[in-house]
Amino acid sequence: MRPLAERPEDVPHVFADRFNGGDPAAVAELYEEGAVFVPEPGSPLTGADAHAANARFMALGLPIKVSPRHVYSAGDLALLIVDWVIEGPSEEGPVRIEGTATDVARRGPDGRWRYAVDNPFGTAATGG
Repeated sequence: MRPLAERPEDVPHVFADRFNGGDPAAVAELYEEGAVFVPEPGSPLTGADAHAANARFMALGLPIKVSPRHVYSAGDLALLIVDWVIEGPSEEGPVRIEGTATDVARRGPDGRWRYAVDNPFGTAATGG
């Protein structure tokens, strides 16, 4: 399992490594306290609810692939634009979930980068 990122551009790869390792607690370590996870447009979650929502994606048992598109940092904050896809076979047939995340990471006092905002469907329109 990869350690927490020392550079903002590594955050998506650390996430993918831990997600694909299947350990929700390891994924939860990638989020600072009070971080926001948006599992679907317009539905931000924090704390235990956020971690449970992430675990539901992991429960699919399929790998995630990430392709960072842009990483812009200013001091201890970074904006990450990341294309991602979860795909593979399931009992109900092929699964393909994809998006372009708009994420904010922050460098903590320990020098490691964690998500402050993880918005995996960041470029998707909210209905209505």
